[in-house]
Amino acid sequence: MNPVTVVFSAHGHENIVATHRKTFEITKDAALTKHGDCIIAVEATRAAADLPLEFKQAARREGTQITITIEANELREVVKAKGSPQLTLTHPTDLVIRKSSYVCNRTLAIEADNAASDFSRKLVEKMKDRDQEITVTLVAEDY
Repeated sequence: MNPVTVVFSAHGHENIVATHRKTFEITKDAALTKHGDCIIAVEATRAAADLPLEFKQAARREGTQITITIEANELREVVKAKGSPQLTLTHPTDLVIRKSSYVCNRTLAIEADNAASDFSRKLVEKMKDRDQEITVTLVAEDY
């Protein structure tokens, strides 16, 4: 399978804390409370339902690796995770990457090597700025 890549943008928010130990989330929502400890970016231009069909098909193949790259200026976090035939990718506002193998309509990838709490605190500081544009790159490929 050739790699399938999707690039989109999101923004920071002053309430981003990025302390969740099992997941991280990117959302189209603009509002965020400090209880959303897995959220690392808001006002995303894509959610699970918006991903191209080609990416969804690749993500649902057995043996697919999904690489999620989060960039804010010169700072970058790269997370490796897995796809799953159980992925529905239908949620209208959210994308969740999980360390576990739990799947729901918000799940983009499972068995990730990082969660929100693992992100560099320098990057998290940048993510606390509403004016900070965050670039998200998703790559689905065989592993």
